[in-house]
Amino acid sequence: MSDRPLMPKATAVWLVDNTSLSFDQIAEFVGMHPLEVKGIADEDVAKGLKGVDPISNGQLTRTQIGEAEADPSSRLTLAESKYKLPQVKTKKTPRYTPVSKRQDKPDAIYWLLRNHPEMTDADVIKLIGTTKATISKIREREHWNSQNIKAVDPVTLGLCGQIELDFVVNRAANRKPRQPRKPPTTLKPIEDVAATTDAPSKVASADSESDTHPDQGLELQEPTDMKTPEGSEPGDSANSESEKTREDVPEVANSDNVETQNT
Repeated sequence: MSDRPLMPKATAVWLVDNTSLSFDQIAEFVGMHPLEVKGIADEDVAKGLKGVDPISNGQLTRTQIGEAEADPSSRLTLAESKYKLPQVKTKKTPRYTPVSKRQDKPDAIYWLLRNHPEMTDADVIKLIGTTKATISKIREREHWNSQNIKAVDPVTLGLCGQIELDFVVNRAANRKPRQPRKPPTTLKPIEDVAATTDAPSKVASADSESDTHPDQGLELQEPTDMKTPEGSEPGDSANSESEKTREDVPEVANSDNVETQNT
């Protein structure tokens, strides 16, 4: 069971007119802001609204009201119901505004735009029940009735409650700025992809050529560690050895011829 009366604003009107309770006591009982209850007493809010007796509805007793009037620090509480009512699940529906108050929406929107610029269009739409197109027209002074629009508090007009307005304003003031999103990664152009694929192939071909021809590009150098006699070149020793072998071969051949002749 809810701890608030069924018709809070109508109950507040009755308590203001028929009791000497303080604004804080009435506001805490019906779930409204004390300034809103003060507006009801000044006939600035809920003007022409008929009050509802909470005693006849079984929501309060005269004893509770008498004790609260005698002690301003005491608070009213709902009387226990004689019947157990099932819990009804409420569905989220668009905010309904009476036909008689719809003409006051532009004034409330203009007041919010001028006094609370930190509020977004979504906050104004949820609070008052308007459209984004109407908000943009009022902001840019393109509304068809922009000459007659005046800034008026939406609580005074009865389009929202003071608690709701304070909650939305505090939430908008404490809202953290959104971090910029990273740009999405896109596919590379075909030219860049072709260039990146050709580079490794060129490197691989260069490596294969160096493996097949390791001596290419290198100059032959003669060994400098070989010792040669003075006045001679390194190639002279090799030539002398080849000449000695040539001289030995004919002598062997001649000796063989002599032996055959003797026999």
